[in-house]
Amino acid sequence: MTAIVDEELEGYAADHTEVLSSVYWRLQEETYTRMSSPTMQVGRVEGRLLKLLVQMSGAKRAVEVGTFTGYSALSIAEGLPEDGSLTTFDKDPVATEIARRYWAEAPWGHKIELRLGDARAELAKLVGPIDFAFVDADKTAYRFYWDTLVDKLRPGGVIVVDNVLWSGRVLAPERETDQAIVAFNRHAAADRRVEKVMLTVRDGILVARKR
Repeated sequence: MTAIVDEELEGYAADHTEVLSSVYWRLQEETYTRMSSPTMQVGRVEGRLLKLLVQMSGAKRAVEVGTFTGYSALSIAEGLPEDGSLTTFDKDPVATEIARRYWAEAPWGHKIELRLGDARAELAKLVGPIDFAFVDADKTAYRFYWDTLVDKLRPGGVIVVDNVLWSGRVLAPERETDQAIVAFNRHAAADRRVEKVMLTVRDGILVARKR
């Protein structure tokens, strides 16, 4: 991932964002030590934004597509009430093994349920309504994830999609994933089921609320 926000400004924003529990710092350190693509992990600012969006939307039932090492799941679960739940989907047993260990350490980790396997098949079986969704997985499947989750969102529910600016390559798409993100962004922008805003947070996020 190529930074789209000036590095010093990114650091300034992080320094003026809510202080994190140590579990996040240790998870981040292990991710950057062990994983070959550690920038797949959401950063401090995006993580805190996820938590706040969950709290402000009053969500109790959340869904995540793309777990990786579990940082975003921790952030979402922290924002849920004590009786809330997050179901997160991934197919990588190595990355999610790291996630499970850190969830077990966090006082709010019990709210998270991991489902390993094909997210498309699992999402199709998921019964709504849900209150909050976060998508950060296979970019070529973004439209499927979006349509499936928006259908299952309650009115007023929130969906957040990561990497929608794709290191700036949306402006000059060449690869298949570039084209997939551009096509998804066009599809989401035209979707009248939701009102939405695209933000230049980290690698770009789309935040939408179901009408």
